[in-house]
Amino acid sequence: MPIINRIADFQPEMAEWRHDLHAHPETAFEERRTSDKVAELLQSFGIPIERGVAKTGIIGSLEGSRPGGRAIALRADMDALPITERNQFAHASQHQGRMHACGHDGHTAMLLGAARYLAETRNFAGTIHFIFQPAEENEGGARLMVEEGVFERYPVDAVYGMHNWPGLPAGQFAIRPGPMMAAFDIFEITITGRGAHAAMPHLGIDPIVAAAQVINGLQTITSRNTHPLEGAVVSVTQIHGGDTWNVIPEALVLRGTTRSFDPAVRDMIEPAIRRIAEGACASLGATMAMRYERRYPPTVNSPAETETAAAAAAELVGDGNVRRDLLPSMGAEDFACFLEKKPGAYIWIGNGAAVDQAMLHNPHYDFNDEASEAPGVPPMLQCIAQEVAGDHGQEDHQAGIDRQQRRRGDQLLGIAQHAAPAGEWRLHAEPEKAQYRFEQDHIADAQRRRDDQRPEHVGQNMQP
Repeated sequence: MPIINRIADFQPEMAEWRHDLHAHPETAFEERRTSDKVAELLQSFGIPIERGVAKTGIIGSLEGSRPGGRAIALRADMDALPITERNQFAHASQHQGRMHACGHDGHTAMLLGAARYLAETRNFAGTIHFIFQPAEENEGGARLMVEEGVFERYPVDAVYGMHNWPGLPAGQFAIRPGPMMAAFDIFEITITGRGAHAAMPHLGIDPIVAAAQVINGLQTITSRNTHPLEGAVVSVTQIHGGDTWNVIPEALVLRGTTRSFDPAVRDMIEPAIRRIAEGACASLGATMAMRYERRYPPTVNSPAETETAAAAAAELVGDGNVRRDLLPSMGAEDFACFLEKKPGAYIWIGNGAAVDQAMLHNPHYDFNDEASEAPGVPPMLQCIAQEVAGDHGQEDHQAGIDRQQRRRGDQLLGIAQHAAPAGEWRLHAEPEKAQYRFEQDHIADAQRRRDDQRPEHVGQNMQP
């Protein structure tokens, strides 16, 4: 039975799994019920599992019916967010202050659907490892899995992940080689002054005024310290200080996050925050102490695996529904820790583009169950079929990638020639070096193929 038809047969069950997970959300490293549910289903499919990976994670392994030496990993995140849900539907969160506001319930259901289908058919060569990862939100479950030696115990040639993307129509995908999502760091600044009566500010040193100066100064990191064509974000997201109306507090705390793609930009941000905070506080007689943590690296797709995923999606939904023109996101994803160790790709799945649709991390968000039907699981399965096909089907796999690369080269050549005269264009500036070099190769190939079609060249490549 074709993949899409078979997945459609048990899509209602996948929706039930998803709704159950949504109603019982669990945050980072607390995914015990979720882990039990995943383990129960995987074992019912006949897939052997290891539990307790990175505390609450699960890895299931499946061997194909044909011999083959390749192995890949498919990953889904399982954790929820500390958000109070505002939806009123039947599967809304039953736990106050916790919610699946990022769609990890849907990611888990999709990977379970893929595992079920593959366990039924085993129509592949090699090995597939299903990684159900805890603690993607803020706490770095992927990093802990890597530190525990997951790829030493489960060696793979490539790793794939996906994420639903509100604003992208259901049935569409978005992917690009090179940077896909940004690095994610956090900072905490404690500003200490001298407490006083609010009516007598001259007797104190006001940490709130100092904090205001620090916050304003931090905005210059992106506007005056970062190259205009390189991406960076510095956001203050918390201010904690003071308890009543008539007291200037002794101290307060600022917290925030930074985002970047280029390692040099990332290295610049931390000392810049410290320099600005120290200077602003010193100018007002206050002192500061700073804690800075590097959380997630940038999510960088490797070119070959990107083409595998893009070709798989295009075969199912057509070239026009595989978007290559979306900019990288300043959001972050700890799947990047896997991509630091193994080649792989991370693809966005359309979650719908309604005008009033709730976005990720919104209390009214809900995963679109239509994304787990034909648009969601089959591309994952297609990647598997292509990656672990072994000798059988390998030529079709490469041919599909070659077709996708030729189409991409033609598109890029048209963009380049439209943008500037021949020999004077440049598609992307820093920090997308990998993307720039990769696309230049495709443009050069497309130009050679077009030259071969010109009248003066046609005869040269004809066989006698």
